[in-house]
Amino acid sequence: MNAQGTDPAGPAGRLDVAHDEAAHRWEGRLDGELVAVADYVPRDGAWAFVHTETAPGHAGRGLATRVVEEALAEVRRRGLRAVPACSFVRDHLARHPEQGTGLR
Repeated sequence: MNAQGTDPAGPAGRLDVAHDEAAHRWEGRLDGELVAVADYVPRDGAWAFVHTETAPGHAGRGLATRVVEEALAEVRRRGLRAVPACSFVRDHLARHPEQGTGLR
């Protein structure tokens, strides 16, 4: 991903990943269409990831994975802890423990 959170190539196409801090969620948009989200609840120096979803017709393309990876990178940048309350994030971190710095 580049500095804008965009991956301009790959099998998923152009995915723009953005943080909607007011809504406590990370969003992935493919050519402007909302295709993946990762919702979290901020608490006590941590983000508890409570829900991850991919839009119908877009599953299996790695879109939610890319959104979650960007969200976890932000957790690390801010010195927060990630709480994987959502099964998708929990499974992702089991496969990629190096992304879970600061887990609780």
